Parts: sequence; structure tokens; C-alpha cells
Amino acid sequence: MRTEQNLTRLDRVFARLDREPERPAHIDVPKMSRHRVALFLATLAFYLAIVWLVVITSWLVRLDWLVMFFRPYQQWSGIHWFVDYYVVLGQRGPTAVMVAAWLGWRSWRQHTVRPLLTLGASLLLLNITVGAAKLGMGRLGPHYATTIGSNEMGLGGDIFPSGHTANAVVTWGILAYLASTPRARRWLSALSAVTSLGVGLATVYLGTHWLSDVVLGWAAGLLILLALPWCEPLIARAEVAIFDLRDRWRDRRAGTAPAPAPAAPVAVPVPFTSGAPAQEEASAAREPAAPARSPRAPVYLAPGPHTTRSERTPVTPVGSRRPPHSDRLPRGAAASAARPLPGG
Repeated sequence: MRTEQNLTRLDRVFARLDREPERPAHIDVPKMSRHRVALFLATLAFYLAIVWLVVITSWLVRLDWLVMFFRPYQQWSGIHWFVDYYVVLGQRGPTAVMVAAWLGWRSWRQHTVRPLLTLGASLLLLNITVGAAKLGMGRLGPHYATTIGSNEMGLGGDIFPSGHTANAVVTWGILAYLASTPRARRWLSALSAVTSLGVGLATVYLGTHWLSDVVLGWAAGLLILLALPWCEPLIARAEVAIFDLRDRWRDRRAGTAPAPAPAAPVAVPVPFTSGAPAQEEASAAREPAAPARSPRAPVYLAPGPHTTRSERTPVTPVGSRRPPHSDRLPRGAAASAARPLPGG
């Protein structure tokens, strides 16, 4: 029995392998090369330099105030309607839905969940790092500034670095990170850079962010993209765990499939006719066929203690061991038996 179960399980595994292609499909994964590590360290140094320049209220803070007093939304009011729509490309909800839809289609076509897992890891890193920086520095925005020329740090704000800008860099840059060919990676990198640059400048135009907020947001998003190769081993283990869980669920579902119920007997309509034979045929048609019984033992092999052949009563030619009785014979036979024979 155990051998049959193992063979059945192997048949299911081979059938699934024949039905599904090998997974995961090959995707060119960016490596953490020396050039990438050097770029990551340079971006990190730039990030810390921007924070330091704002903390000490340097020339960068004075530039922030000059841009704010320039009021771009009043100087170029004709493009205000376009900027209002364009800045949505940096909002986390709409961009995450659009990029997740595209990566979900790629995952389905390539039989892998790595694109979706990579997007989830990048958004998780974005929320942790950028959110912690916003809460830690507490800078107020241009519309809520209290003192002209100050850096507005530590006052309970949440705009430094710019979340719109960092989110645009990450969500659109993830498409270039997951590109399957070098040419596609170059084109998508340029497209994501232009999109994130436009989103950052749109927030400055609308007056919702300082210029230094946007510069720090670009650096924060780029740091997340450069650090993603360090997360690849964890993403690979998560993908293997997901597929193993799916295979176990399929095996459990296939092994406990309920057996089909036996079909109920169908009554065959029989036309009503008078007489006992017709009633017997109708009752036989309504009742289901009885299962085949084992052949009955002959009459002379009745159960019970058996005696020796010499102790048994003689058997009559008709097969009965009892003497004939007149009351069990037909009427004519009984009358003939009771009438005395002539000459008797």
C-alpha cells in the first residue's frame, strides 16, 4: 500500500513538471560590484553633507529661502494645472499600484515572484529610512515657516527629506533595476531619473518643500536602489519558501480529494397491468439490484454437528428425509391415497 502511494505521489510530481515550465525564469540581477559600492558610499557622503549643511544653517538654507520668496507658482502660473497632475507620479499609493501591476504581469509571465518581492523590499526600506529621518529632524515646510532665515529643524515637521522625491526615485527606478537587458536598463534609468527630477522640482514649484528637501530625497531614493543587491539573498530565500508552501498546499489538496459518491439507483417506470407477474416485475424494477452472493451450499451440507452415515435416516428419491404426509399432498392425491385399493 505504501509503495502504491509513493508511486501516485511521483506521478503527480511528474505531471506538474510536465505542465509547468521551470522556474524561476532567468533575470539579470545587478551585482554589488566595487563600482556600485563606491557609488553607494559617495551617495551616502553626499546625503550626510546635505544634512550637515541644513543643520548649521549654511548657504543651502539661504538658497531655500530665496527660492521660497521667488514663489514659482506665481511666476509661472500657467503651468500650475499640469504640475498638480504631474506631482501624482511621486505619491506612494498611485505609483505603487501602477508599478505593482506591471511587475505582477512580469511575475506571471516568467513564473517567479522576485519582481514583486523586490518592490516590497524597496518600499519597506523607503518607509523605514525616510520615515525615520523625517521624524528625527522634524523640519517644517515653507508654508509653515516661523522665522525667516532659520533652518526650521526640530519643530515637529515631517518634510526633510522629501518623501515624494524619494518615492519617485525608488518606484520608477525599480523598473530599471529589474530590466532584463542592459539596453532596457539604460533607457529605464534615464526615464526614471527624468521623472523623479520633475517630481522633485514640482514640489518646489508648489511650495510644499524646500529645495534642500528635494536634493536629500534624491539621495535617499538612490541609496535604497544601490543597496538592493544586499537584499537579494533574503529575497531569493523568501521566493523559495513561497513556492515550497504552494507545492505542499497542492500536494495536500490532491491527496485529500473526496472520492466521487456512488450514483443513486434510478427507478424505471413500468406500465401498470393487472396480475401478480406484472406486480412482481414492477417491484423488481423499483428495487436496486442486490450484490452478487456467494453460491449457497447444497442442502446436504447443512451447518451443525454431522452424524455418521449409518446414523442418518435414508433419503427418499425426491430428496426429503421425512416420510410423506397426506395433509401436505394435493387434494386429489390425498383422496386417492385414502381410498383402499381394490382387492385389498
